[in-house]
Amino acid sequence: MTYLGLRGLIPGSLRAWVLHFETSIERATEQFAASLGDGVRVLDAGAGEAQYAHFFSRQRYVGVDLGIGDASWNYRRLDCIADLQSLPLREGSCDACLNIVTLEHVREPGRVICELGRVLKPGGRLLLIVPHEWEVHQSPHDYYRYTRHGVRYLLDRAGFEAVVIEPVGGFFRLLSRRLWNALQFFPGPLMLVAALFFAPAALLLPLLDSLDRERNFTLGYICTASKS
Repeated sequence: MTYLGLRGLIPGSLRAWVLHFETSIERATEQFAASLGDGVRVLDAGAGEAQYAHFFSRQRYVGVDLGIGDASWNYRRLDCIADLQSLPLREGSCDACLNIVTLEHVREPGRVICELGRVLKPGGRLLLIVPHEWEVHQSPHDYYRYTRHGVRYLLDRAGFEAVVIEPVGGFFRLLSRRLWNALQFFPGPLMLVAALFFAPAALLLPLLDSLDRERNFTLGYICTASKS
């Protein structure tokens, strides 16, 4: 079940608990924006509907996307329609860049990361968020899932440094999310019946997440890095 589908079913007070990955993304993006100076140029590479633009009201936000991910999306808020493998920006023209759950949708992720490095100034900062355990979405433009080792390899190869990679939850948060996802297989009124079985466990499982210390089972990774 998609983010929007779950959001419509879950009361507002529980959304941050259930939609842990999405909430973590929003918090990381807000913190990233708050750490940047006024007036700096920020590239949102793979901006989609530019849903994170409001976090960057103090900066010069530039949203770029190829505009093919979802036919129902409104891409009119973008500043530019372009391929992330060949950005129409000068070398070193951006102070910061974000790429949020987009890298799985590009065919050549290594080239995209190198391109982000090209347009960043020396010392420019990157916020990269990638999925690890996630359903196929935005078909047919869905190509990859990433481990922490794969992400580090791509960032190292593109010349980034000060790389920090944080998993978003462990096994029990992942299992909880899969139970919520299971509701989509029960049509109509049966979904409510299924929720009686799945929802209690799905709500309680995250309480056990500290047992997964290595976080090898995770929904995704929040990564920060700087251009060397």
